[in-house]
Amino acid sequence: MVDADIVIVGAGAAGLSLAHRLPAGAPHTADGSVVLVDPPPGPLRPPRRTWCYWEAGPGRFDAAVTASWEWVRVRGRDGAVVRRHIAPAHYKMIRSDDFEALVERDLKDRPGLRRLTATVGAVTPLGDGTARVTATDPAGRRADLRARWVFDSRPPERTPAARTRLLQHFRGWFVRAERPVFDPAVVDLMDFRTPQPARGLSFGYVLPTGRHTALVEYTEFGPRPLTADAYDAALEEYTRGVLGTGELAVLSTEQGVIPMTDAVFPRQAPGGGPVFRIGAAGGATRGSTGYTFAAVQRQSDAVARAVRAGRPPVPPAPHPARARLMDAVLLRALDTGRVDGPELFFRLFERVPAGRLLRFLDGRSRLAEDLAVGVRTPVLPMLRTAAELPWLRRRALPEH
Repeated sequence: MVDADIVIVGAGAAGLSLAHRLPAGAPHTADGSVVLVDPPPGPLRPPRRTWCYWEAGPGRFDAAVTASWEWVRVRGRDGAVVRRHIAPAHYKMIRSDDFEALVERDLKDRPGLRRLTATVGAVTPLGDGTARVTATDPAGRRADLRARWVFDSRPPERTPAARTRLLQHFRGWFVRAERPVFDPAVVDLMDFRTPQPARGLSFGYVLPTGRHTALVEYTEFGPRPLTADAYDAALEEYTRGVLGTGELAVLSTEQGVIPMTDAVFPRQAPGGGPVFRIGAAGGATRGSTGYTFAAVQRQSDAVARAVRAGRPPVPPAPHPARARLMDAVLLRALDTGRVDGPELFFRLFERVPAGRLLRFLDGRSRLAEDLAVGVRTPVLPMLRTAAELPWLRRRALPEH
């Protein structure tokens, strides 16, 4: 007898998104058909964060969206501006607290769903095709589960071997500015009027929620994070010196590090069987951009459809193989310095139609569209990089 048809380990974006999509009640009917396991408050829970994604039309989580925009802007180092209208898509911003509140409200009293607060240790495939989840509750008592399927969203202990690994590291301020310097109709995706590091690139990222209020982030693609003081100095210079905010109040902060890598994240956990990785742990983070939320939704939707159809709910690859190859080429070209990152991204937004570029960035473009985007990049450095990739050995790279 199993304790659940499905156990979901972790109640972050991936775990909650999957639980939200799974049908009420179990396909095979067991006590507590779906168990969602979340660690107790503490270091194992992810910090508050903000996710952004492109979406056309109404979306499943719109009630939790803080703001959305149908205009995006990129600024070059010299102040040149590219402004693009992306309708019918919108660029949506959702904060983790609001997302969690919406999902938890929808999941409350759902038949067949049980919440469990516990720290998960090992997840072990068993010989009969089920899996055991070893867990400990906040009082130190064992709270083990046996399930037909386990979806584990916990980050891996180490990033898999890769040819290239950069970090997208950032710190953001939610600010209220003295002056009405923000345009609430336009999001600044990349503002390269920031001091560029010796390796990689940097940019400002502005998500305005009003004339005086915004989330302003300083972001780098590079080998290692900065200190908190260095981030704050960069944000101080960017907000006051570049944006001209005048006096401002910092209402809250957020900070993070996203691996940008061509590593292959296995979707089946070590040991095989009915244990799968989902979310960033299952490769949902796009290697060249760091975007994750939209791929998590695609992956969750595919798993839920398989459950409804009575098929083995194996998570699909979050990004197609061609997109992963292009990510590998771009990351290697950036890491070797063969291409000028700010120039590359500015020219892409300047020369590629908005709809095509969004499909490309989301991994949904067709081969002809990929080729049309590719010729807008520095062709010879990219071809040289693509030619050397098969000869490069994947290796374990140091963690940040």
